[in-house]
Amino acid sequence: MKRILTLSLLALSAGAHAQSGATVKLATISPLSGSISNLGAQVRNGAQLAVNEFQPQFRKLGLKLELTAFDDQADPATGTAAARKIASDRQVLAVVGALNSGVTIPASAALSASHVAVVNSASTANQVTDRGLRNVSRIVPRDDAQGPAGASFLTGTLKAKRVYVLNDKTAYGEGLATEVEKTLRTRGVKVLANEGTEEKNDFSSVIAKIKLQKPDAIYFGGVYNQVGVFLAQLRGAGVTLPVVGGDGLDSPELSRVAGAGATNVYYTTVSAPLSALKGAKTFAASYQKAFGSAPQGFAAFAYDAARVALQGVLNAAKANGGKAPNRAQVESAVRAGTYPGLLSGTVKFNAAGDRQSAKLYVMKLSGGKLSLSTSLTVQPARR
Repeated sequence: MKRILTLSLLALSAGAHAQSGATVKLATISPLSGSISNLGAQVRNGAQLAVNEFQPQFRKLGLKLELTAFDDQADPATGTAAARKIASDRQVLAVVGALNSGVTIPASAALSASHVAVVNSASTANQVTDRGLRNVSRIVPRDDAQGPAGASFLTGTLKAKRVYVLNDKTAYGEGLATEVEKTLRTRGVKVLANEGTEEKNDFSSVIAKIKLQKPDAIYFGGVYNQVGVFLAQLRGAGVTLPVVGGDGLDSPELSRVAGAGATNVYYTTVSAPLSALKGAKTFAASYQKAFGSAPQGFAAFAYDAARVALQGVLNAAKANGGKAPNRAQVESAVRAGTYPGLLSGTVKFNAAGDRQSAKLYVMKLSGGKLSLSTSLTVQPARR
């Protein structure tokens, strides 16, 4: 009997020790290879800084906190495969990502049945939250906020009456272009086209149509690597019209790819310039020290998204008696929480998982130099 009691006590002690040494993981999904890997690295690095900062709080609960990063190559199939790996790793309680809406949509759906909380820092497609998935929340505005903001800039600041709209035929680009077209038409602007193109190298036929139509401005819903080539060829063809886009243009690489074409370009972005964020100097210094390079807005918002996710895990752990929570508990805690003190301000989600109040920024690129044009506060559609 004494031997049984001793063994039982040893087993209980081992169980308690295992609990106190339990590992909890935050995962990121973003493109770490390929043409927009610089943006994906910003997501991973921003999340890593948040993990570093939260580790002491997790240690107090006897939990070891780690980041695990997955490369989605900006490809939906690859991102979904990464999501399935995450779902099978029970130590992962939350995810920051993906970067591209076209990856976020299927990847988050693959995580839904496992109740893995997703806090998105960059994907703007309406469908990300319109599906009503309880595990998906995001801290940036939707296309139906960003698109109208771009259209308002076209009509208000640029006074455009005739606009040629392009999109890259992705969920992100088509979503933005659709919202821009819709708003322009309600304001009496003539939309000459809403043309989808997957072209990456030769835009001569598109440019020929633009020159023939004589628009006042061009809107391109796409990403910097494609739009940069378009800008270089557009300016090379003598077309100096203003070109407006969304946050897919938010990368220093746009100027490099576009070369002399990087002028008279504007884009709305959910990712603020660091100069517009309170506390960004400290964040930037920490980022520079950790990674040897300067952060961009995408890193700052990934940092905020990771802080939301990690605070959600902590909230769930505290409600669970200080023990490691399960995924369903984290899923509920993330959606229900209020998160003050972030670089981008206070975050609170509505029933759909959209941030209740967020800011959009309009950036100007002239002669390859970037500056903030204006900012505005937007709310998601009521649901």
